[in-house]
Amino acid sequence: MNFKVVIPARYASTRLPGKPLLEIDGKPMIQHVHERAVESGADQIIIATDDQRIAACVRGFGGEVCLTDSRHRSGTDRIAEVVKQYAWAADEIVVNLQGDEPDMASTLLHQVAVDMDNHPDAVMTTLSADLSDAAQLFDPNVVKLVTDARGYALYFSRAPIPWNRDEFANRERLPTSVQGYRRHIGLYAYRAGFLDRYIKWQPAPLELVESLEQLRVLWHGERIHVSAAAEMPGQGVDTQQDLDLLNQRFQQRNRPPASE
Repeated sequence: MNFKVVIPARYASTRLPGKPLLEIDGKPMIQHVHERAVESGADQIIIATDDQRIAACVRGFGGEVCLTDSRHRSGTDRIAEVVKQYAWAADEIVVNLQGDEPDMASTLLHQVAVDMDNHPDAVMTTLSADLSDAAQLFDPNVVKLVTDARGYALYFSRAPIPWNRDEFANRERLPTSVQGYRRHIGLYAYRAGFLDRYIKWQPAPLELVESLEQLRVLWHGERIHVSAAAEMPGQGVDTQQDLDLLNQRFQQRNRPPASE
């Protein structure tokens, strides 16, 4: 099946300025992200940015770049401008791959695109995975979610959901099991026509409280289908520590085997 991948990338970052251009194993991060998109089998890959330094870097490794408005509030708004500039058909499937995900499993990009194709009643598809430990339940940086019996999202939250009334009554100890709890993986697919509607909506009250864009979709009564990730996503980059760790992993991965 055909689908597009758009990679929003901005230079400004509070914790890690110039993040897309920082090197991982000798290549800028944005080039690694682009390679993950190429591996997914997408028929077109576009990096959307408002920064000429990023644009020059992308052109340097042969990627396609779309210069977008600097006033966009989110990556979704930036992708919507790409859709408009390229005049894509309303039913075109677009995958949103963030520019700080150099280790994202490429199979997951294909998975959300296929899931979008298989669920015409959904306006967005995304992924989830099991929590790895009990500490993640109460970590606000790990977004939790609940779905209905058919896999459609009911809610996303930075808080533990569902709330286990009996087990969580005693917060002095972590629960013994996180079975049944799911964390959200921030990879999305949409139909191009939906993005034009989305950007015209004002941020929803729930979205502002939780600081989670996807709640705007649920607030307006639209459906998001969530499937279990076929494999674990790689680690994103938010801090210098994340960058250092990925550098070590990529260098080990690409190191030639020792000769006997």
